[in-house]
Amino acid sequence: MALDGMMLSLIKDELKAELLDAHISQIHQPSKDEIVINFRTKNGAKKLFLSCRADCARVHFTEHAPENPPTPPMLCMLLRKRLCGGKLLDIRQIEFERILFFDFEATNEIGDREKLTLCIEIMGRYSNIILIDQKGLVVDAVKRIDITMTSERVVLPKIEYTIPQKQDKLNILEDSTSSIVTVVENSDKSLDKAVLSAVQGISPILCREVEHRVFEGSSLESEIENIASVLRDKNSTPTMVLKDISTPFDITFIPVYQYGNAMLTKSFDTYSSLLDNFYYQRDMAVRMKQRSMDLHKLVSNMIERLTKKINIQKAELKKCEDREQLRIKGDLLQANLYRIEKGAMFVEVENYYEENSPILRIVLDPSITPAQNAQKFYKSYAKAKTAEQMLKVQIEKAEQELQYMITVQDFLSRAQSDKELSQIRLELVEQGYIKEHRNAKQKAPKALPPIEFETSDGFTVLVGRNNKQNDQLTLKTASRFDYWFHTKNIPGSHTIVITNGREITDTAILEAAQICAYHSKGKDSSQVPVDYTIVKNVSKPSGAKPGKVIYDFYNTVYVTPKLPQPQN
Repeated sequence: MALDGMMLSLIKDELKAELLDAHISQIHQPSKDEIVINFRTKNGAKKLFLSCRADCARVHFTEHAPENPPTPPMLCMLLRKRLCGGKLLDIRQIEFERILFFDFEATNEIGDREKLTLCIEIMGRYSNIILIDQKGLVVDAVKRIDITMTSERVVLPKIEYTIPQKQDKLNILEDSTSSIVTVVENSDKSLDKAVLSAVQGISPILCREVEHRVFEGSSLESEIENIASVLRDKNSTPTMVLKDISTPFDITFIPVYQYGNAMLTKSFDTYSSLLDNFYYQRDMAVRMKQRSMDLHKLVSNMIERLTKKINIQKAELKKCEDREQLRIKGDLLQANLYRIEKGAMFVEVENYYEENSPILRIVLDPSITPAQNAQKFYKSYAKAKTAEQMLKVQIEKAEQELQYMITVQDFLSRAQSDKELSQIRLELVEQGYIKEHRNAKQKAPKALPPIEFETSDGFTVLVGRNNKQNDQLTLKTASRFDYWFHTKNIPGSHTIVITNGREITDTAILEAAQICAYHSKGKDSSQVPVDYTIVKNVSKPSGAKPGKVIYDFYNTVYVTPKLPQPQN
């Protein structure tokens, strides 16, 4: 999916209607490819989101502004210095090119008024956000492009800004419909590819829709004219195509019929709400993955190391299973010392430990005496016995640590904000997995509250965001007769139903179990087993890792994970 030039023209009109003469109050840079500009408009505050990420370059109002880093990047500081307080004069687009120019009037350091232009180029991996001064020179850009990267177009401070080379295509509003039809019909490409090659600013999904309607009996001329009239008369429909009820697939500005019943469509009131909804979930997942990459790598390496360690220890433990044979051989040698000649390579003796006393051949070390051979077997037996005891302890300890790291990995996969990642990082520091970087000026991140829900019959449900919060929630926050939920043998969050002295209902149990299953590694499964009991039946073993508890007198319910609307 790509944001085409035609839809960009409709977005431009939507932004102009709200932002003309508005003033910039603040600028943020959540990541290296994203800029958020806060405007004061006549209709209140508005947040303009600009992204030049290769896979989702776009511009629109947002209700889901990403979290900002603790320290603003240098480019963000420059934009604040040059643009904050500035007034938006115009938003321009050259024909249907995928470029928008935001023209501002701002005040420079010495109090003089100056005109600055913020340009966003939406061109896949070549997308960029560029600040241009009134002389047409580049002030700076999100992506600096020098001559070693391309000889066609340099984007560097104090270099004149030039627009990317225009494609040789027809403009649907300026060129006649008949001339477009002629070019398309003379092409040797398929109809959708021919339209894409001939028409400026049109997207693949729109080309396929044209092809579909033509094959259904419409004419190419009428479909081209239909798109032109939609753009000319501003009577478009912001439309999202979905694979299913929760999986966005593509966007466009006219109703889509090409997929039949294979996909769903949903219309929106504005293009900003369309784009904001389309990208929100995917962007959040990508952003969290990038910011938690070091933690994911640490935890994955620990899981791999612990798994390998446990396998090696179990193999060593298996060897210890034959230790009794060492003691038996020592006893048999001790009982038959009088028969064994010094320097013998082996001896055959009756094994009176087994029925009918079969003959057992025992290999000897000829360099030592028979008595020393017997003592050697006793020492090997004692060593194997001690090793078995130690290995069992070590294996149990390693398995507990492995389970803990798996729970951390689960919480990492479900983290939705930098604050949640900070809490998980702090937990790993406290457990000794990450070396603490001491900084007197840096305060420990403030703990987030548990996630809160409410059942349909009015019970409050609290869900832990990490292992430490699981402990806090179960062992301190909850009262003895509140209800505790956890997925059976599956890593996940502790879930508490606050009863406030009320008797819990079957509805509350079912809904709390669904919430619990959703906040676990079994989120994408069905019929997930969830154990529940009153909190007084839950306790923490001495010395256990964060989040580890034991419980008894419980019931189990099988549910499909389901999430109601959070209360905070």
